[in-house]
Amino acid sequence: MKGKFTLLLCACTISLFSLEAQTKKAPAKKTSVKKAAPAPRPSTLRTTKAIDKSVRIKITTDSGIIIVKLYDSTPIHRDNFVKLVKEGFYDSLMFHRVIPQFMIQGGDPTSKYAEPAALLGNGGDNMERLTAEIKPQYFHKRGVLAAARDGNPEKKSSACQFYLVEGKIRSDEELNMIELQGGFKYTPEQREIYKKIGGTPHLDMKYTVFGEVIEGLDIISKISRVPTGRGDRPIGDIRMKMEILK
Repeated sequence: MKGKFTLLLCACTISLFSLEAQTKKAPAKKTSVKKAAPAPRPSTLRTTKAIDKSVRIKITTDSGIIIVKLYDSTPIHRDNFVKLVKEGFYDSLMFHRVIPQFMIQGGDPTSKYAEPAALLGNGGDNMERLTAEIKPQYFHKRGVLAAARDGNPEKKSSACQFYLVEGKIRSDEELNMIELQGGFKYTPEQREIYKKIGGTPHLDMKYTVFGEVIEGLDIISKISRVPTGRGDRPIGDIRMKMEILK
């Protein structure tokens, strides 16, 4: 916002006063001219950047570090995720399902002590589902954090299982088809992101997106490409540990 500066000009008048004597004319007195005080300098305008105070989570994996920020406008999922991280819930759990150009999924509590080749993905069923917070501004671009869910009609989320999107580049034709099937419209900006960095648009408006990666996108790709066995489970266990960044 531009400040409005007003320059005040001070006019000084020189007055001559004449006094008449009956026989003599006294010399005119000169009034001293006072210099105008300099106008105060305008203060420098400083623009203050809005500080992003979003909660940030550090996910340390066997393949590297990923840092995500959680969205404040999905508070149910944000607060639940923070609670679990503080409790150490995710420590030593696996990324139990990974698919290249799609996503990596983790958070199944039964994965902590799972036997090799055991099928995973059903853990956490005894935990209360989270009310969906599906918002059109949050879409499945590469790097987003979203909540897994089963086929419940209310689209409620698993209280613990999540996935990180890798995805792939999409075309306008693909996005047109998804819009037609889903009954919604992408913004021009969302289309550009899908066409330039990619994602998984067929999941839009079906799952709650509640955060995004701000460091370590390459780690998602690295994990998604490890050798897998039955149920897309990595043959070599990929475990995680989480902490909240101050």
